[in-house]
Amino acid sequence: MENSYKYFKNKDCKYFPCHKGLSDDFNCLFCYCPMYSMPNCPGSKTYIEKNGKKIKVCTDCT
Repeated sequence: MENSYKYFKNKDCKYFPCHKGLSDDFNCLFCYCPMYSMPNCPGSKTYIEKNGKKIKVCTDCT
């Protein structure tokens, strides 16, 4: 399957469907990073504050 890594839908996930109102082409590929909870993850992270809580932003992570 050429380029099959670009799209993934995990219907066996215990949280699926995790977001209400999504279309059928919802992509689960980047849903969860196992390093997200690590305070010193090696990614390119930044932090924002929302409602008094610090949230890790991984937008620029490779």
